[in-house]
Amino acid sequence: MVQQKDTAIAKQQRRQMAHLLEQGKEESARIRVENIIRSDITTELLEILELYCELLLARVGLLEPKECDPGLEEAIKSLIHAAPRTDVKELQQARQLLVEKYGKEFALEAVENSDGKVAERVLKKLRVEPPDPVLVDSYLKEIAKTYGVDWPKGKNERQQGRDEDEDDDDPSSGQAVKNLEEPLTTEELSKATPPRDLGPRSPVSIAPPSPSTDNLNPRVILPGPPELKPSAKMSGLRKQTPGTSAQSDPKGDDYGKKSVGGKIPDVDELAKRFAALKR
Repeated sequence: MVQQKDTAIAKQQRRQMAHLLEQGKEESARIRVENIIRSDITTELLEILELYCELLLARVGLLEPKECDPGLEEAIKSLIHAAPRTDVKELQQARQLLVEKYGKEFALEAVENSDGKVAERVLKKLRVEPPDPVLVDSYLKEIAKTYGVDWPKGKNERQQGRDEDEDDDDPSSGQAVKNLEEPLTTEELSKATPPRDLGPRSPVSIAPPSPSTDNLNPRVILPGPPELKPSAKMSGLRKQTPGTSAQSDPKGDDYGKKSVGGKIPDVDELAKRFAALKR
């Protein structure tokens, strides 16, 4: 509910930023957009803490011993460290239960992060510092693009000028003329490669991650095919193959040609051989 409320408020604030950019009040927009950035960072922090809570729920059996399990130490200490800086009552209650479970010394280590067990991404979201100017520009550009605002001023005019220059480089009578090509022959069509989008598609699809304050324009980069290298054993066998083949073939290449090669018999010759076998 808190995340949905923050998202709705952020959308309303984005409309206000677009209105300010349209009126030319850039300085005011730059100051107010910092509230949107801080709200997005808080939402990302709540998502991380929600994942930690789901982890504790999935491994509830490991919470029974008095000592903290090493696999849950990061999640528990991150919750104890970050919960007081949020407005979620459920996180406050979960923190209180964890402190009562593991003791005050454990909670003090989590609050001060003396052993460095609190997740670095949680610490990064909790830092109070002005946002990077590059991040502010990226937010304003994205807001202007979403609501169709010409910002920076003259951006759309420059884009139209580029399009006109490209049209001038290829003048015509005003109508596009299609280049007529000769139809392909049957032989050429048989050699053509079919398009990849034909046939059933793979059930596995990869969607790009949602944008965040760390990466506003995320992209999916797929790894290339692995480079296969021959092992040392195979390399040794390849080096030994020429010498061993020459020693193991005492009769030379002619013997191999005679034993393997030969003319394929025709139908009449096969019939004669079958008749001889019947006798």
